[in-house]
Amino acid sequence: MTRIDASFRVCALFGFPASHSVGPALHNTAFEALNLPLVYVAHDVEPARLAEAFAGARAMDYRGLSITMPHKVAALALVDEVDDMAQAIGCINTVVSDNGRLRGSNVDGLGALSALRQAGADPAGRRVLVLGSGGAARALAITIGMVAKPAELLILGAIEDELAHLARDVAERTGCAVGSDLLSDSTLAAGLAKTEILLHCTPVGMKPESERSLVPRDGLRSDLVVFDAVYNPRRTLLLRDAAAAGCHVIEGTEMFLGQAALQFERWTGQPAPTEIMRRVLEARL
Repeated sequence: MTRIDASFRVCALFGFPASHSVGPALHNTAFEALNLPLVYVAHDVEPARLAEAFAGARAMDYRGLSITMPHKVAALALVDEVDDMAQAIGCINTVVSDNGRLRGSNVDGLGALSALRQAGADPAGRRVLVLGSGGAARALAITIGMVAKPAELLILGAIEDELAHLARDVAERTGCAVGSDLLSDSTLAAGLAKTEILLHCTPVGMKPESERSLVPRDGLRSDLVVFDAVYNPRRTLLLRDAAAAGCHVIEGTEMFLGQAALQFERWTGQPAPTEIMRRVLEARL
């Protein structure tokens, strides 16, 4: 175990115990591999005490923070600066302290974009279908719209007001062509027929309901890229069906690894040892 003394600065996770299984091992192994004087610890923070937790991090000069649900939105008001992408998404998951000034950002979407690009599936100039309109969908749709500039972005979701809000924000914040519709058998079939990249951003297929999928097998085809933000299990039913259909599949673990690597780089200013981090992640999952 890494020893914490006056020579070490702390990076911390503010969240609930369910979020704590991977992060400390992932980051501490990476810090140790590069011989960096940093240690990553997990704190259980109740929503009512989030402001106190931030005050404590400031007082103890923590180097950075990871923020998980349910704190990502509330944390916006507790930092000194928020970058444009996080403002557009409406929440933060990463904080860096520079001389006591806390800067917030959201690297969830950037982690997914990195995974897509590394897999040879850059969404730039391509037709993209996003399933879902919640937090993960917001992060991916806005990030891809701002950074990658797809030819077309179609969002299908089940919550009408939330869906309309996301589509409006993507159009206004990114300028890319965006369409939206309520998710149904017919809208999904029509969307799949013309999309090149499918991004699944709902909890469907996550343990313990891992044998569920929103996407019927007959809607999948071999020229389709299928990404699933669910990473537990690693191979969801959607990804198993997609692989059987000959699709190019990308696991949610790649997004998790991508955002963790970006956090590491923002805290340290050094390239993340991604292969070491990958081995830790795969062992833990």
